[in-house]
Amino acid sequence: MLKEFKEFAMRGNVLDMAIGIIIGAAFGKIISSLVSDVMMPPIGLVLGKVDFSNLYLNLTHNTYASLQEAKKAGAATINYGSFINTVIDFLIVAFVIFLLTRAINRMKRAEASPPAPAATAKECPFCLSSIPPRAIRCAHCTSDLKAA
Repeated sequence: MLKEFKEFAMRGNVLDMAIGIIIGAAFGKIISSLVSDVMMPPIGLVLGKVDFSNLYLNLTHNTYASLQEAKKAGAATINYGSFINTVIDFLIVAFVIFLLTRAINRMKRAEASPPAPAATAKECPFCLSSIPPRAIRCAHCTSDLKAA
């Protein structure tokens, strides 16, 4: 059983999947930082100095100045600003993955299409027999091919 597990774990697809998950998790952190630290502040500024991460709906009767205060007090809140940030994270990650997949597919198509085969023969315009492509005189009818 241990041998079977080792064979399973060492298959190419399992290792590829593990590497993909690890890189994906790291990539997700980068995108989250890009969205929350780089993209959202200017968007919030354009929309009237809105900090999306601080947008919430208080479900209690008390009022709080910020989401952090509400969380400290243990108030029930709906954190729709965090949800907006998460949706933007997802859209950016999905778009980047789309672009990467598109580029990879184009490269694969370019590799998969075989190069045009070199001409192995050409046709004599006088006798219509097959002759080598660099021939200057037909071997069958002895016609001068430069004149044609």
